[in-house]
Amino acid sequence: MPRVTIRDVAARAGVSTATVSRALSGARPVSPEVADQVHRAVQDLGYSGNGIASALRRSRTDTVGMVVPSVANPFFTSLVENVEYALQQAGRQLFLCSSRSDPALEAQRLRSLVARQVDGIVISPVHGTESTEAVAWAAAELPLVQVDRYVSGVPSDWVGVDDEAGMVLVMDHLAARGARSAAFVSSRLTNSSTELRLAGFRRHTERLGIAVDDEHVLLGEYSIDWGREGTARLLRSRRLPDAIVCADDLIALGVVQACSEAGVEVPGDVLVTGFDDIPFSALSAPPLTTVRQPQELIATEAVRLLQRALEPSVVEPARISLSPSLVVRASTGPAPRQAHPGAPVSGTSGRRPR
Repeated sequence: MPRVTIRDVAARAGVSTATVSRALSGARPVSPEVADQVHRAVQDLGYSGNGIASALRRSRTDTVGMVVPSVANPFFTSLVENVEYALQQAGRQLFLCSSRSDPALEAQRLRSLVARQVDGIVISPVHGTESTEAVAWAAAELPLVQVDRYVSGVPSDWVGVDDEAGMVLVMDHLAARGARSAAFVSSRLTNSSTELRLAGFRRHTERLGIAVDDEHVLLGEYSIDWGREGTARLLRSRRLPDAIVCADDLIALGVVQACSEAGVEVPGDVLVTGFDDIPFSALSAPPLTTVRQPQELIATEAVRLLQRALEPSVVEPARISLSPSLVVRASTGPAPRQAHPGAPVSGTSGRRPR
């Protein structure tokens, strides 16, 4: 029996092959009447090009959309790779979109994914408030899971790292290294992750008796350039703190570079920590002590929650906060003897080298 082609479907439906493609992919809208003609032709002929016919019979396309703030940020690059692998194991394909940290573009991306009839959406929202309307709309249209960052007031699943626990690991480690004063260099408070990390920093510096000057909390953006600029501001202040805590690894890499260029020794003059454990963090000079996020587990849980949301049973949205680990490297001094250098640990001991 000869294989049914898209031309056969077009002839049966009385439309062009381009119209058939649009009706099946959802890339551009067609009228309900034309869509019905195409779908009936697909079913009558048993067309199964690219698996579309079987997906239509299940009212699914086996595709999932994902929107991240930036594909240039290594953290999100790795997260996307892990989500794509988890989806592949579940028999689904990924449509990836970058919002370029722009809430308006993010809303456009979400509308596009819904128009493409993806089965669900995984998103790390750009902004804690400006993203809310678009994310809420998309969640009302399709199953949606928020990862890493989240917006409040949207009835959707969320999975990410426990930012509070991450800051506990960092601050306890720095206190054990002898830090008695600290600075915090971060992006502006536009998303949940940044807000939680700053809140954790303030809470645990107070708990540990670590001094923080008002001028030593610097808010800019997640980038190496901002880490360099923030360091320049700290170096102009009346006294360099014992430690510089960074809200992500890109900022921390910029801090380490700027210190080196200014003749400030890391960790001899100042301790530096990051957050995320991107691949470059182990390659800096010195290698960076940082909080490792369990990205593979985050991705696996996100896909599991999405699969659950596609089932007919109604369940309450889940909030899954995963435990991080601390990777101790040379930017805060030598790793403890009982641990392999660069291995995740839950705590450290020892005095800061002077």
